[in-house]
Amino acid sequence: MSTISLSSLHAKTSADGDVLRITISHGAVNEMGVEQLKDWETVTQYLSSDGARALITTSDKHTKSGTPIFVAGANVTERAEWSEQQVKDHVRWQRTTLAALRRAPAFHAVVVTGMALGWGTEFLLTADYRIATRAARFALPETGIGILPGAGGTSELSKVVGPNQALRLGMTGERIDADEAARIGLVDEVFDTTEEAMARAESLAALAARRSPTAVGAFKQGVLASLSMDEDARTELEARAYELCVDSGDAAIGRNNFKAITAGEAVAWSAPRRLGD
Repeated sequence: MSTISLSSLHAKTSADGDVLRITISHGAVNEMGVEQLKDWETVTQYLSSDGARALITTSDKHTKSGTPIFVAGANVTERAEWSEQQVKDHVRWQRTTLAALRRAPAFHAVVVTGMALGWGTEFLLTADYRIATRAARFALPETGIGILPGAGGTSELSKVVGPNQALRLGMTGERIDADEAARIGLVDEVFDTTEEAMARAESLAALAARRSPTAVGAFKQGVLASLSMDEDARTELEARAYELCVDSGDAAIGRNNFKAITAGEAVAWSAPRRLGD
């Protein structure tokens, strides 16, 4: 089992290494800056090199008054002495880093308890499944301080919640609760407690981790890439993704072990292969 070393994010893997768990807990309000971006790059590299088949991201941070925090925004204070060009370059790096994490060939579930503001709401766009507790709150306050959501919130959020809801959140900065976030599609499920939310994430991660890593990775790549393609290109991509599963040998493994798999038994899949390799 490979290991992962992070400087500011807290990581642990399951006993078999199939599930990587990231707990965000640093600074005053889990603000995201240079060190955290480096860590997220490391996480993406780890997942892309088959260090784990599923990722669960959550937070156990609380303010001094006891308010739960997911991520309350970017680390703006570290930019105090930066030039305008340095700020531009940094935000481009943010955008690129989160986009790469979104494409990592592993199932990513995010569990949000508490405040997910600005960068915290944008981080949800890296997830394959988004789970919230009743204590979660979401907002994009950036336009109120003369900027806009620059880590994917402007370009990608409308694909998740639709253009009207994205415009509402970005142009007004309105803070919404977990039920409203679920209503507009920003989160997929809501639970009363963190324990229930984490149990759901763990069950989904375990299901994904048992499947063919080649098939799971190819399926995710096909779904995400097809969002910007016309129908002919989408169907060709699906065909190539399916044929990769056949070429890797996992389709044959699935056929030959069908009864065992449907009975819930684990099988040994082949080494993961990716589209374009």
